[in-house]
Amino acid sequence: MSEFLQISFELLGLPAEQAEEACFACGASAITFADARDEPVLEPAPGEVRLWPATRMQALFAPDAPQAATVRALSGALGVPPERLQVQHLADRAWEREWLRDFHAMRFGARLWICPHHEQVEDPDAAVVRLDPGLAFGTGTHPTTALCLEWLDAHPPLEREVIDYGCGSGILALAAARLGACRVQCFDIDPQALLATRDNAEANALAERIRPCASADALSAPVGLLMANILCAPLVALAPRFAALLAPRGSILLSGLLERDTPQVCAAYAPWFELRPFGAREGWIALAGLRTAAPDPLAQA
Repeated sequence: MSEFLQISFELLGLPAEQAEEACFACGASAITFADARDEPVLEPAPGEVRLWPATRMQALFAPDAPQAATVRALSGALGVPPERLQVQHLADRAWEREWLRDFHAMRFGARLWICPHHEQVEDPDAAVVRLDPGLAFGTGTHPTTALCLEWLDAHPPLEREVIDYGCGSGILALAAARLGACRVQCFDIDPQALLATRDNAEANALAERIRPCASADALSAPVGLLMANILCAPLVALAPRFAALLAPRGSILLSGLLERDTPQVCAAYAPWFELRPFGAREGWIALAGLRTAAPDPLAQA
């Protein structure tokens, strides 16, 4: 079996674009950026390339690439000593399936499961969402997503209209529909997320109950539950908008927050919501609560 040549190195101040160009100029067929020190970054905005504080670049070369000559050429193109470049030989595999080996069915709460297509859940009472990792954000492995899924399992939205704001892969929308929601409207600023949500809804036979929306203005209100697993700054800014979308005594579920963000978010939502922490994990927190009878903030504007 043929083996690919991989040459990797930490950027350590090298401009990422120039390093990438140097690798391709030396014959690389693919480039990967990786975290060199286990310092994760939050989800980037669409079109944004956000690298880690310590980034490792991995360049993949064809099996017949001459190792010594390629290392010399790349060393010269980068302007770094050859000993800074690490060489590996990678066996050719079915890479599109290889990375799925470590993704297994996960249970959230009593009934809800997120299960890849290559596995089965034997519990006949389980509420199963079929989902493989993909380009859009959300597989259940991140603490913020896990907290939201556990909340949904504990508070199934039976026959409720739901909005998933910042839907990513559609995982929360799928879970809400599987747990009894009559319709879920999904919005995301990333078109890839809307495509992933539509595809995942079809794969789970839930397309009739899940409606991707390309614009936030297309969301119809009022609804009985609004979920938003995004970040602190947009959550704070969207508080009046979310209040306008929810029916009185409707439920709200917010995540994507660090524990230190809790006071700021709770203060932003206080005019319209009774909001309190639902759960915390690895420094992340989820907030849940009810829409009070306060006037519609957008109607007053």
